[in-house]
Amino acid sequence: MIGPSGSPLGGPIGVFDSGLGGLSVLRHLVRDLPNESFVYVADSARAPYGARSSDEVRAFSEQIVTWLVEEQGCKLIVVACNTATAAAAKTLRAQRPDTPIIGMEPAVKPAARATCTGVVGVMATAGTIASEKYAALLHEYGEGLTLIEDPCVGLVQLIEDGHLDGGVLRQRLVDIITPMKAQRVDTLVLGCTHFPLVEAAIREVAGPGITVIDPAPAVARQVGRVLRERELNGEARASVQLFTTGDLGAFRQNVGRVWEGDFGEVRRLVM
Repeated sequence: MIGPSGSPLGGPIGVFDSGLGGLSVLRHLVRDLPNESFVYVADSARAPYGARSSDEVRAFSEQIVTWLVEEQGCKLIVVACNTATAAAAKTLRAQRPDTPIIGMEPAVKPAARATCTGVVGVMATAGTIASEKYAALLHEYGEGLTLIEDPCVGLVQLIEDGHLDGGVLRQRLVDIITPMKAQRVDTLVLGCTHFPLVEAAIREVAGPGITVIDPAPAVARQVGRVLRERELNGEARASVQLFTTGDLGAFRQNVGRVWEGDFGEVRRLVM
């Protein structure tokens, strides 16, 4: 693929999510890939995806990826959303075989390695828990595990609304995690990219005896491998551009609370 500069190396990496959540992935990408530029789309106007049908999420994902590839010249796409990965990644790869599409998956494999009790808690949206991808992971890596799953109803929206700490967030986490602890969970999988944004609060509620697993670092490593294998490594970072389909002021304010350092301009994207 030829990027905006006329070279395959010149294109940015496109990253998208239903809202803030994908920033938990973007921050690892920026840290691990210092010679790359990034375009991030938060589809905040249509968040949360977890409450949407698979057909809706697939349509939204196709629309965003079309913009990232055809308008922004992105050379690789990271679907930084578990729900969108489950609903759309297979279709996106079929539609764009020349563009690497890298998605998320609940960290069942590392959880199986980490657990001592064999009881693993999974915090994910209903769409992710019901997906074929999740079922396949359980079939491959879940033998002998007891999975305690919670669709975390309302948690993504709390985070999107700016409840990144405080009593409202803590009470919702207590409601989710306390029943898991009662069943001897010793490992907790963050199966939605929004949840690492409140990881400190999750760890506080879970307590010191529970291992919390965020899949984002593994995704960043996978992106690095694909870039090397396809000889798509960038030469110098140009920028990190942030776009939202939702309220510009609210998104900018919340980004400022979760992003370390200067994040530059945030722009509105009309879809």
